[in-house]
Amino acid sequence: MKVWIVFLLCLAGQAFTASITEEEPIVDDVVEEAQPEVGANPVQVEIGDFDEAIDVEEEEEVTPENPCLNHHCKKGKVCEVDEENTPMCVCQDPTSCPAALGEFEHVCATDNTTYDSSCHFFAQKCSLEGTKKGHKLHLDYIGPCKFIEPWVDRITLSPCMDAELNEFPLRMRDWLKNVLVTLYERDEENNLLTEKQKLRVRKIYENEKRLQAGEHSLDLLAHDFDKNYNMYIFPVHWQFGQLDQHPVDGFLSHTELAPLRAPLIPMEHCTTRFFEQCDADNDKYIALEEWANCFSIKEQDVDKDLVI
Repeated sequence: MKVWIVFLLCLAGQAFTASITEEEPIVDDVVEEAQPEVGANPVQVEIGDFDEAIDVEEEEEVTPENPCLNHHCKKGKVCEVDEENTPMCVCQDPTSCPAALGEFEHVCATDNTTYDSSCHFFAQKCSLEGTKKGHKLHLDYIGPCKFIEPWVDRITLSPCMDAELNEFPLRMRDWLKNVLVTLYERDEENNLLTEKQKLRVRKIYENEKRLQAGEHSLDLLAHDFDKNYNMYIFPVHWQFGQLDQHPVDGFLSHTELAPLRAPLIPMEHCTTRFFEQCDADNDKYIALEEWANCFSIKEQDVDKDLVI
């Protein structure tokens, strides 16, 4: 019994001793950072290998687009840019026109002056813009000027009589019709006539009653016009549209008529008088209605939608 008491007292004493023993503090291991060597850069940047050279793309120098490229000027004027690089049309210097290659390039104006070329003429006309002389100055015909009285044939110098004047539209209508038919036949690349125009001309081309091109008497031309009147309506409208370009306003000026008059004058009698007579109201412009009336197209058949 005493042995057990002594044993218990020993255990109690050990427990009491352990409770009063001070706890040792827990110290984390401190890792000392390596100090940089004297003179070394304290900021270290990781870098990759630079064995391969870095390609640097050089920007191509962009040339500014010329503002005059898409700026169109009428005949006699050229495009220039002002201080703000804005395009504008100014009168062309006649001396900048190419030299004429021969007399065939000469043109005659309504002031009975011969110009070296159409370029020289339009440059001169532009310089007179806004003046009374400039307003009346027009291109008359191709070739050097000749002394010609009013209403006189350019080749024979014979006057245009009334009976001859009445014959002119007979040949002109037939010629316009044949021009369209020829364009239709040759339009393989679709750049001579528009699709709408080809649809109109195809009806004429495929019509078995069409009078074929050739030398025909005035009686036959008059008879064909009366019999096949509808074949001539579109050709007359088409020619008006071909001439009404500068500007497209439904009226033909003397200058707009020049491309048709110039080649006709050496070949066709009464050209000048015919076009003068077409200007019924004498306002220096030929309207579509006046044009159609010159070719005996009925008023009810005049259609602006046919000018295509």
